[in-house]
Amino acid sequence: MATQYLFFSGKGGVGKTTMACATAVAEADKGRRTLIVTTDPASNLADVFEQPIGHQVTAINGVENLWAMEIDPDRATEEYRDHVLGPFRAVMPDDVMSVLEEQFRSPCTTEIASFDRFVDFMDEDRFDLVIFDTAPTGHTIRMLELPVDWSAYIEESAKGGGQTCMGPVQAIQASKVKYDRAIGLLGNAGRTRFVFVLQPEQTAIFETERSAAELEHLGIHAQELIVNRVLPPEVCDQPFFQRRYEMQKRHLEEIRRLFPRPTRYMLLRDREVKGVSSLREVAAAIQAGGAAATGEVAAAVPVATAKSSDRQSSAATPVQAGHDNGAFDVTHLLTPRNGHGRAIFFAGKGGVGKTSVSCAAAVHVARLGFRTLLLTTDPAAHIGQVLEQAVTDVPVAVDNVPNLWMARIDPKRSTEEYKARILEDAKRRYSADMLTAMREELESPCTEEMASFDKFTEYADQASYDVIVFDTAPTGHTLRLLTLPFDYSHQVELMVTTTRDGNALRSETRARFDRMIRRLQDPESTTFAFVLYPEFTPMVEAHRAMLDLKAAGIPTQLVIANQVIPATQATNPFFARRRSMQMGYLRHIERDFAVPVLTLPLLDREVHGLSTVGEVGSLLFGEPDAGGKAREGAGA
Repeated sequence: MATQYLFFSGKGGVGKTTMACATAVAEADKGRRTLIVTTDPASNLADVFEQPIGHQVTAINGVENLWAMEIDPDRATEEYRDHVLGPFRAVMPDDVMSVLEEQFRSPCTTEIASFDRFVDFMDEDRFDLVIFDTAPTGHTIRMLELPVDWSAYIEESAKGGGQTCMGPVQAIQASKVKYDRAIGLLGNAGRTRFVFVLQPEQTAIFETERSAAELEHLGIHAQELIVNRVLPPEVCDQPFFQRRYEMQKRHLEEIRRLFPRPTRYMLLRDREVKGVSSLREVAAAIQAGGAAATGEVAAAVPVATAKSSDRQSSAATPVQAGHDNGAFDVTHLLTPRNGHGRAIFFAGKGGVGKTSVSCAAAVHVARLGFRTLLLTTDPAAHIGQVLEQAVTDVPVAVDNVPNLWMARIDPKRSTEEYKARILEDAKRRYSADMLTAMREELESPCTEEMASFDKFTEYADQASYDVIVFDTAPTGHTLRLLTLPFDYSHQVELMVTTTRDGNALRSETRARFDRMIRRLQDPESTTFAFVLYPEFTPMVEAHRAMLDLKAAGIPTQLVIANQVIPATQATNPFFARRRSMQMGYLRHIERDFAVPVLTLPLLDREVHGLSTVGEVGSLLFGEPDAGGKAREGAGA
């Protein structure tokens, strides 16, 4: 039988890696030769399986018929470079090879190399099933659009100068055949299925609805759902969790109405899922959840909840008192210092609440009296939902919050503006032949990434705002964005000649990006904060990212631990165990990050609307005092 392909995707933090790994274990246990591949730059496969994996197909311990691989963008780039340039080394002069190798140092090469490695697995016949654990949805949609984009780009380049950002057309013609085959497989419902994982929350529902429509547009119709982290009703025995349970019930009904697709349900567990044994438990629960109706979730899906003997005493598990945010005055991290503007980045694993925290921080700083821009670089762009106001790629004033504007970076519009500006400038500098070559170069799909970064630096480099709060994409993509200054200036240099004008343009570009790098590295001008859940996977992912930023000279200054169960609400063994687990991870976070750690308690409602956003800001940063703290921050 031909190889089957199964994609898992959804909003970050909804549990898609767990669902993908559990499904992989279940299919392997049935005797199917199964490979699970992650395309997420911040992979967690090794953490879930509790063994090293990395950039090679690796057998999973304790599961016959199961292998895994974590695509490493840097390793993939090296492999792609060697694959494309290898045949030329024996026949091309050294000076020509030098030019080709320079070209392969661009950001474009990293994107296409990772994608090319991904497509390789859609041309694979060693396995019965290949499961893709993908990056969060916005980036996954981008990845699935790439076969069409790259195939068209190669075809058009062949009609022109025969040169692409990926190398000479004759060197990559085989790639077009591979990409055309991937396009056919993605739309083949008999070979490819797409599973959305979501939680019963408004933002996850919105993103799933949008993404499902985009997949339909791409011709991918075989879609199904897993609704994860549903509260077990029998443990919601006090008003706080009863309110959360009722909120989830409304969303479950909305999911059933909006998505007439095969749907399974998974209940929230009182412990994390790590290791093959727990993955097998989850796999069994997924299977049992196949026929669950919205109002019958608890009865249909088995879950490891408190034993009856545990229920006799909710005090059986001691719970610590928690953290006092008042112990940290972080005003200096949120406000301008010594006459400099401030950029604030909130990053972390998808789904941990970056957008809610970013919105709360922006509202808080604006109420302190500073001109503030809230800017999202996340393709999903949820800041408009949280603030209940339309967001566009042009800054608009936020209703009822003086001093606050918000905007999103629109990749498509940014790309068109970027190409138009580059070509307009080039018309004054270069010959017609050079312009033709540049037009071909700019039609590369990877131009979109560079254009989005160019727009990002445009905002960061202006003095119109005292503070710019960046709601960033999930961690792996944020790190890619922040390391682009080092790569991107080099890419622009490749697009100009060695003439005097070309040298001047290179100097301008280098100066601009050097200025951007210095700002990112300056704690007086930039604050970098991680938002995470006090759970293993978000904690480890954030810590890895912190070390990567440190290596680039960018310090982390703040951590916000979100959805901490209040001690007063952990009144039964189920939630007492979850809170005890969280407290243990908070101690690890304080030790490993060695920066102020603020905690945001789990709320009994979602963060939507100005009132709730303001409440979150007060819980984290205290009540805004425009008469005191604003002056203090500005003059310190």
